[in-house]
Amino acid sequence: MQVSKITVSPSFKNTSSTTIQSQQNSQVKSFLDKIHEKTKNSSDMTDTIVVPRTIFKGYLGIMTGTTLATIGSLINSRFPKTGKTLGITGLLASLYGTYAFVRPFIIKDAPGVEHTKIN
Repeated sequence: MQVSKITVSPSFKNTSSTTIQSQQNSQVKSFLDKIHEKTKNSSDMTDTIVVPRTIFKGYLGIMTGTTLATIGSLINSRFPKTGKTLGITGLLASLYGTYAFVRPFIIKDAPGVEHTKIN
C-alpha cells in the first residue's frame, strides 16, 4: 500500500479504507513480491559483507565452543566423562576462536592486516 493512494473524504468517514481493501483483495501477490515491494533498495536483498577469514574462524570457534561447553554441562550429571570432555573441548574451541578473532588486531605483521593509515 502506498501512502499517495490513500484518499480522505471531507466528512472524515471511513470510506477510503473500504476502497483500499477492495483494491488489495483484487490483486493477489506472492510472498516474494510483498518483500520486494517493502525494500527501498534492490541491493538489500542480495547484499553481502566481506569478513576476513580469521575473524570468521574466530566467530565459529567462539560459537562452537560455547555450544559444546553448554552441552557438556547439561549432560554432566548422567555422563560425567562425556560432559567433562565436551566442556574441555568447548573451552579449547572458545580459546582458539578468541585467538583467531583477536590475532589480526594484536599481531600487526599477520597476513591481511593493513599497514597504511587512513587520514
